[in-house]
Amino acid sequence: MTTLGDDRPVWPELPWREWEPTISTLRLWVQIVGKVRMALTPPLNHWWHVPLYVTASGLTTSPIPYGRRQFQVDFDFIAHKLTVTDTEGQAFTMPLEPRSVARFYVEFMAGLRGLAIDVQIRPRPVEIADAIPFEDDEQHASYVPSHASSFWHGLLQADRVMKAFQSGFAGKVSPVQFFWGSFDLAAARYSGRPAPLHPGGAPNCGAWVMEEAYSREESSIGWWPGIDPPGPAFYAYTYPEPEGYATTPVRPAAASYDVQLGEFVLPYDDVRRSADPNAVALDFFASTYRAGADLAQWDRALLEPAVLPGRAPRRAWTTVNAADTAAKANRIHAHRARPR
Repeated sequence: MTTLGDDRPVWPELPWREWEPTISTLRLWVQIVGKVRMALTPPLNHWWHVPLYVTASGLTTSPIPYGRRQFQVDFDFIAHKLTVTDTEGQAFTMPLEPRSVARFYVEFMAGLRGLAIDVQIRPRPVEIADAIPFEDDEQHASYVPSHASSFWHGLLQADRVMKAFQSGFAGKVSPVQFFWGSFDLAAARYSGRPAPLHPGGAPNCGAWVMEEAYSREESSIGWWPGIDPPGPAFYAYTYPEPEGYATTPVRPAAASYDVQLGEFVLPYDDVRRSADPNAVALDFFASTYRAGADLAQWDRALLEPAVLPGRAPRRAWTTVNAADTAAKANRIHAHRARPR
């Protein structure tokens, strides 16, 4: 990756005003692949068995169990191809090029059968209002390689900075993962307490799906490749939303609370144009987390490490006693405050 003179990764400008046809088509292709993973992978809480993950060339399912074998599906946005490989050395490849969702669906499922992988999925999109069955969708058929590549570069930056933020928590946390239904990169921290039943509301998605996804209190962050103003954006929310959360000041100044979405939003363009994009994104995550956790009365002393781990860590960091650390800090402050 191209770097600045100080080795900080470049946050590229994204062509979000033009990439809607490619993003809309790619979202449906990824759903087909994701549904295969979901059908064959043992369930995990919060649907953690269904997402894809960012890689050095695109997105991957990670290994999927199938009988005595495992197989993996990879979207490569450098070579612009989809590859399926199994643990017996078999593989098939599909070029990523303009083709309808219907054609992609038929060819991908036929490719799996060619590897003797027989899997049934519900052939209809989720979390999309106009849910055309995959085999009937001739409407979405766009693929501009540069747009797919730009989307992946946005994912790379978001994945990197979100993983850095997740390092500063000692409680239950999710991986940073790409959910193909909502088509966003997401990560969550948990208080350890149960949450009220989620009311649902996602299009073409049962309420029970969201009940499982939000079964515990959480503070979530994410990034999505927006196709409408303000374009791609980072987001943050707390579920259930505590009273006063929406009006709590957060940083940076470019962040705002979107009443319709029920979350704070920070445009990607505001981050990339700043003097220190990494610091701005991390500040957004931290301030929105603190706002929700404090209002919801999370036990932050228990959930957060007293010190952040170094890179690479040279001692345990989540077992450090917070009171001892605070006492040490007070002693240092008192020493510095003495008259000279």
